[in-house]
Amino acid sequence: MRSLKKLWTDNRGIEGLPIRLVIALVVGVASLAIMTSILGGLPTFESTEVTTEYTNNDGVASISDGDSIKVEVSSDDGETLENGRIIISSGTADLDNGPVTKEVSASGKEFTVGGEGASGKDLQVDLRSDQNKGTLKVEVKPPSDGSYVDDQDNPTILITE
Repeated sequence: MRSLKKLWTDNRGIEGLPIRLVIALVVGVASLAIMTSILGGLPTFESTEVTTEYTNNDGVASISDGDSIKVEVSSDDGETLENGRIIISSGTADLDNGPVTKEVSASGKEFTVGGEGASGKDLQVDLRSDQNKGTLKVEVKPPSDGSYVDDQDNPTILITE
């Protein structure tokens, strides 16, 4: 019973801790709470997804030999993107001169399509003999000076004979 009486009369702090340590602990926890509430109010650094949009004479992403297609890059909130790079590569259609990489401006980038070995054409597409249509994959490399990413797949370009 003597040790129990000694515990109640001990004034060193919480269960034997020195009072200075208890004060430092309380001040530290209070400071941490204030800092986390301040940091919680800062804006987050979220990324903006970019996607491609295609326009041609028909207004769709379907083109054939001799046609041209305009590729535009925009963010998910409709803002057009400048200084990115568009990479067009083979999908179910073979791209003889691919992958093709071009710089994109705010007005987009126009590509012309030609058959196999067509000189002067941006996209030299070759469909197999048993194929009357195929696709090309499009990837966007966003500029490094923003918070843009291209994580989701972009719509493909449909090539028809």
